[in-house]
Amino acid sequence: MSTLDPIVFVVPGDPKQRTGGYLYDAHMVQALERAGHNVSVVGLAGQFPMPDQLAKDSLRAVLLAHPKNTLVIIDGLALGGLGETVAAIRRDLINQHTPSERARWVALVHHPLADETGLNKQQSQWLWQQEKLALAHCDQVIVTSPFTASRLVNQGYVATLPTVVTPGVAPAPLAQQRQLKNPSQATRMLSVASLTPRKGHAVLLQALQSLKDLNWVSEWVGDATRDPTHAHQLMQSITERGLDDRVVCWGEQDTEQLAERYGVADVCVLPSFYEGYGMVITEAIARGLPVITTDGGALPDTLPAGAGLIVPAGDAQALAEALRAWCEDASLRQSLTQGAIKARASLADWSQAGQCFIDALKFNTLKRPVQ
Repeated sequence: MSTLDPIVFVVPGDPKQRTGGYLYDAHMVQALERAGHNVSVVGLAGQFPMPDQLAKDSLRAVLLAHPKNTLVIIDGLALGGLGETVAAIRRDLINQHTPSERARWVALVHHPLADETGLNKQQSQWLWQQEKLALAHCDQVIVTSPFTASRLVNQGYVATLPTVVTPGVAPAPLAQQRQLKNPSQATRMLSVASLTPRKGHAVLLQALQSLKDLNWVSEWVGDATRDPTHAHQLMQSITERGLDDRVVCWGEQDTEQLAERYGVADVCVLPSFYEGYGMVITEAIARGLPVITTDGGALPDTLPAGAGLIVPAGDAQALAEALRAWCEDASLRQSLTQGAIKARASLADWSQAGQCFIDALKFNTLKRPVQ
């Protein structure tokens, strides 16, 4: 790949969104630009991942606008539900251009869309078929974790293991590391995740209700607009469970505000049903914060050994027991905090991740699918 090759990076909606996937994409764009590439970021209009006609038209316009000497990197959220559209566009380009004249398409998959929580069987099956079809018409697939690579192969999405480029993390100062020796000190439990069903806030509330005898505050940072109905249900549940004075919802925070929340936290809690990687874990570890999380998806692989606790996804009782152990066992808190601080030194930063991404594009032979 020459530095003269134009690159188009395609994402669904506003590229400035602050979820883990969008932040990963933004860091890869920055790495490509620092390496001298001309990168255009395109945010597609329309609805994703269950696409409407506007989404189909938006992707079609972008892909047809770049038929030659262009590398098109497409975020999986903008691609996975549009298999039929992608296949039709590829057929059109094959009829109109020779292989050397066609743009190269790289799919960037954070996790399979069919694994999203809350889908019915029909929706899941439809997304599985669409994403498999879409990936079959891309020249290369990059994923953000070994777990997702294996998942794509095991589900039949791809025939061979995709290229893995795991996220990096920004260097950060240690959190306050309070000793919590005084019972009057409330344990600050921080959860950083959009208020969507997959993130497990409802399970966390069930667990917290059984811990009312302990001194804690649960702080939530995350966008409440992605699934307004679910977010409203969570707010109602907080009130119905009598937790209004114990659960603090900050909404989405900018970089500086989020750093402040991490800085005063004692432990990070990520109760997700599924994650393709779990960048919140490395962001917490970068600050020496232990993490209590689940076995959903790639989370057990992302959490360094000795730096936190893992419970079964969706198991409120197991989560409650882990949180109680954290609150009551000073030796456990000390051990996990030391483990997080030790693991902090081995984290890769975003510049390393960006270079790995560039290397994946530069040194992989981008073979076109057999037509």
